[in-house]
Amino acid sequence: MKTLRDNSLTIVLVILSVGTIAGMLVSGWLVWDEELTEHGSAPINLATYTISGHFLSSLFENWESEFLQMSAYVMLTAFLFQRGSAESKDPDEPSEQDEDPSKKSDDPGAPWPVRAGGWMRSLYSYSLGIALGLLFLISFGLHLKYSAEAQNAEATMHGQPTITILDHLASAQFWFESFQNWQSEFLSTAVIVVLSIFLRFKGSPESKAVAAPHSETGG
Repeated sequence: MKTLRDNSLTIVLVILSVGTIAGMLVSGWLVWDEELTEHGSAPINLATYTISGHFLSSLFENWESEFLQMSAYVMLTAFLFQRGSAESKDPDEPSEQDEDPSKKSDDPGAPWPVRAGGWMRSLYSYSLGIALGLLFLISFGLHLKYSAEAQNAEATMHGQPTITILDHLASAQFWFESFQNWQSEFLSTAVIVVLSIFLRFKGSPESKAVAAPHSETGG
């Protein structure tokens, strides 16, 4: 039970992720089969749809925007501030996140890259942003690949010529797909940064204490 309690946030989020991906898969399959039927093509089974451009393009399009949001947020909050927000460091007070990790090189409880020092410690110091940035780039590339496949499947159904990945990268359609998600991610992040100045949710680490003044910065 202690293991479940200690990891309950990750467990619930994984279950929700798997459940919503399954819902997206089934509903997308029904939509795609309906479109195929309308154009006189034979419907496909669920397994075939799982590896189709129609499904994977939408999946990675959303992952791409989420990883962009998270990587940008991690990096921007290292240098930028919003006074009063639970999502920001205090611009007037030093934070533990800014502590020089070399001071902990002899701490047996510190992560091994910190104790190893040198380039390993330097790389580890920014590893969260780097990992999220790489996940964004991977998702971006996969979105591009499968979006081109989906576009070509649509073109084939309508008797139109297919395009290359580079052609699709330069197309308005691809960037419309990307920007429509990116803008919502940046907007939602800005909203929680501002709302956390004035509003509270008791018990959440993303909120200030209920009685904390609006001017207090940090969770």
